[in-house]
Amino acid sequence: MGLAEKRAELRRLNEASLAGGGPERAGRHRDSGKLSARERLDLLLDEGTFEELDRLAAHDCTDFGMDRHKIPGDGFVTGYGRIDGRTVYAFAHDFTVFGGSLSLQNAKKICKVMDLAMKTGAPVIGLNDSGGARIHEGVASLAGYAEIFLRNTLASGVVPQISAVMGPCAGGAVYSPAITDFVFMVGETSHMFVTGPDVIRTVTHEEVSKEKLGGARTHNEISGVAHFLAADDTHCLQMIRELHSFLPSNNLDDAPHVATLDPLDRADPDLDEIVPAEPNVPYDIKGIVARVVDDGNFFEVQEHFAPNIVVGFARMGGRPVGVVANQPAVLAGCLDIDASLKGARFVRFCDSFNIPIVTFEDVPGFLPGTEQEYGGIIKHGAKLLYAYCEATVPKVTVITRKAYGGAYCVMGSKHVRTDINYAYPTAEIAVMGPEGAVNILYRRELAASDDPERFRQAKIEEFTKRFANPYRAAEKGWIDEVIEPRQTRAKLVRALGMLENKREWMPRKKHGNIPL
Repeated sequence: MGLAEKRAELRRLNEASLAGGGPERAGRHRDSGKLSARERLDLLLDEGTFEELDRLAAHDCTDFGMDRHKIPGDGFVTGYGRIDGRTVYAFAHDFTVFGGSLSLQNAKKICKVMDLAMKTGAPVIGLNDSGGARIHEGVASLAGYAEIFLRNTLASGVVPQISAVMGPCAGGAVYSPAITDFVFMVGETSHMFVTGPDVIRTVTHEEVSKEKLGGARTHNEISGVAHFLAADDTHCLQMIRELHSFLPSNNLDDAPHVATLDPLDRADPDLDEIVPAEPNVPYDIKGIVARVVDDGNFFEVQEHFAPNIVVGFARMGGRPVGVVANQPAVLAGCLDIDASLKGARFVRFCDSFNIPIVTFEDVPGFLPGTEQEYGGIIKHGAKLLYAYCEATVPKVTVITRKAYGGAYCVMGSKHVRTDINYAYPTAEIAVMGPEGAVNILYRRELAASDDPERFRQAKIEEFTKRFANPYRAAEKGWIDEVIEPRQTRAKLVRALGMLENKREWMPRKKHGNIPL
């Protein structure tokens, strides 16, 4: 074969790889409202930066006549590129080739980029759109998935891992996204489930649609498997780019600094009025967060799941921080099972990647009830406590109103190695609220009183003055300063700047045993 023929063969193979499953399948794919694998990568990465690897790789399966059906690339596009000038590794399923199903060769392609990511310290982004394991290959395909799961686990806490489910993701395929740090789903077009509706109908006789079983809203609102809900493919990829802007490339790097014109010492008088004087009146904690962070930009994570706690990324003085905040507007800000899991997972991510944690606390306690107790609120609440205790990154807490009982301890108290603790004058720090405390402390006196309601109100007022305030905690050094709300931004920026080079001692061990 001469040089001209060799070049022609290379062009033919490259064109075959670019064509994927052909124009007919590509048309059906587009009609379903989805972008192609390469279009997705083009939108995800900085223009002209994608370098593809293993474009000509092909499966070696000979069963079921598969040797007559080989397409260069085998339905997966893998490689590396840049987002905002920083290197990332990425792979995307091409659903037009064998339904995006995973072959052993495809698994090797994914493992190659994941190994490179760990060697070079760069994030991995997977764009999932697959029918699952390639049945034709039997155990070889399953072995490929297991190799990917292993690398997901080894890379956890080393480089950020982001998964976008942009089509079907079923069976064993779901466990790779589940191990990664963040999962995006696209409304109407993405689905995740271990067993599909047909299997469920056969085994349990339940009738359930794909959307209700494993749709984007189900996993964003009910299961908590997903962290972000996108309107379409383009929106999803834009959100990934925004998330990436807050994250370091690996666990040894600092998160990227972004210049801000927002004054570091900016005072906001509106904050003085945002917490209601009445302790049982709800308010939106996001209003405080938005007034404190740089330019009001708060990138919320898991917005639709466990809304009684709010988590997400922001910047303070140009540097990324993780924000954890109780939400008094939902369940009065109580911690329940879902909120504990959501908060714990986020705190541990921030700690893994050296992102400081800012906590806004207004929590009356853990949600009471048999459903919570039977569901294991003790164990799940302990996960949030464990995460805060374990975290060695800079931690700053602001108590805006209620901080009662064990929930006070959990939410970034001084006693779990939080570095700086502030409180508003409206803060109430005690074992429990005045009403409950009076009913217990003065039970006999109330029963014997001629006017129990008047007696109760008098004792509630006395308890509130003595205990439901931040000053007793400040006397003991557990609150570093009681601040005017308008000072919040300036105080946080200064504290985080002071903690920039923080080092924390940890006992030597392989790893802890978090209560899973």
